[in-house]
Amino acid sequence: MLFHGPPNELSWWLDQATPGAEPDAPSLTETISADVCIVGGGYTGLWTALRIKAVDPSADVALIEAQTCGSGASGRNGGFMLSWWPKLATLIKLFGTDEGVRLAAASTRSILEIGAFCEENGIDAHYRRDGWLWAATNQAQIGAWDEAVRVSGEHGYTPFAAWDSATVAETAGSPTHVGGVFERDAATVQPALLARGLRRVAIERGVRIYEHSPMTGWQDGSTVVVRTPHGSVRADKVVLATNAWMTREPRIAKALIVVTSDMVVTDPLPPELSHVGPRGGIGVSDSRMLVNYYHTTADGRLAFGHGGGNFGFGRRVGKQFNGASARAEAVTKTMVQLYPELSRDAVVRSWTGPIDRSISSLPFFGQLGRTGRVLYGVGFSGNGVGPSHLAGKILASRALGLDDEWGSGRIAKGPVGTYPPEPFKYIGGTTIGAVLEHKEKLEDQGRAPGPVTRALSKLAPPGLVPVRVNSKPDSVPNP
Repeated sequence: MLFHGPPNELSWWLDQATPGAEPDAPSLTETISADVCIVGGGYTGLWTALRIKAVDPSADVALIEAQTCGSGASGRNGGFMLSWWPKLATLIKLFGTDEGVRLAAASTRSILEIGAFCEENGIDAHYRRDGWLWAATNQAQIGAWDEAVRVSGEHGYTPFAAWDSATVAETAGSPTHVGGVFERDAATVQPALLARGLRRVAIERGVRIYEHSPMTGWQDGSTVVVRTPHGSVRADKVVLATNAWMTREPRIAKALIVVTSDMVVTDPLPPELSHVGPRGGIGVSDSRMLVNYYHTTADGRLAFGHGGGNFGFGRRVGKQFNGASARAEAVTKTMVQLYPELSRDAVVRSWTGPIDRSISSLPFFGQLGRTGRVLYGVGFSGNGVGPSHLAGKILASRALGLDDEWGSGRIAKGPVGTYPPEPFKYIGGTTIGAVLEHKEKLEDQGRAPGPVTRALSKLAPPGLVPVRVNSKPDSVPNP
């Protein structure tokens, strides 16, 4: 199998997006000033820059990026653009009913607004608003969505449609899918094309972008000084938008655990296998805690991912989060189990990337430093493509000092919980990860996990979908 490409290949998405693209932006080699300095050229940083320029076109925005825009999680993710409706119970618990419902509704609007932005600005990111199928691939997963359906219905919203098993199997392209619900306002994209498109528009609107310019530190004062290896930025406000790399900030590291997301992609499937894989641009994920997620690309490939493989240690995002996936064999084996008509040799590339998981599985926003001039947003927990647009509104309003619906919300009050210190965080994460793998393997076999396994699995923070998979009729999903 052709799993392992050159070490510098961060993802197939980036390979597809960058040939013939505009040259890299210059590195920062001098001291400059700006109204706002954004650190990080992924979705969150770029949407924040674009939002600032939309609200105040005169604002001077400088953005620095350690590599090239989109080279982090924004260019390596599964390409799912999902809302927060599955997490409504958590939103309400954390922020109250009115704010929780408002945020969930706003997350759906972001998906629509991203599509409109791409159309208005000529960004061909393969945006397809064909919906999301929240599926069950074994009997233990049936009903994993019940809590989300009930809570949203209690507040007058019906984002999910119940589907019978035949419709689920036909839409997913495999009889291994035995149940599910469908959320209509979801989309899939080619994630690196979206990131590169946002970069282009940001430059066109006057954002000064400096690539190959990693932040080496910052100093708070009457202005904030952001240092790079060969230059610096003096700014009134700084926005840190570096995703998993935010663990380099000690206060943030306590509230995050970094895990891998591993993906493989096939060659375009031949005509005789056109019935295999999700229909159109629909995204499908199962109801595991260690979730499998997959969709058919615009050119007919199956892109298949698995979340929560390996864990990071301490405050560094190490080499295991870059390049070809160390778990490619396992991910491919799962893909073939769900799509038995595919051969393992159909896979032509693999890659990995970091997920910044928070305790709540929702992002959090806040400020650092003595003066509150350093802002951040982090903790997207595997669902950042759509919510990063909402994050851009929150961070832009706070950077501009606006007391509006985005600048003053309760979601911008910092983390809602922390993990144990190292090495307990790493030991606990790897132990619970192994327990979850064992539990879900038993459920695939139609066997019920024992009481110890069930108890330990409940210690895991929620993932892409905020549930504990039911193993017994009396078990209770955790929102």
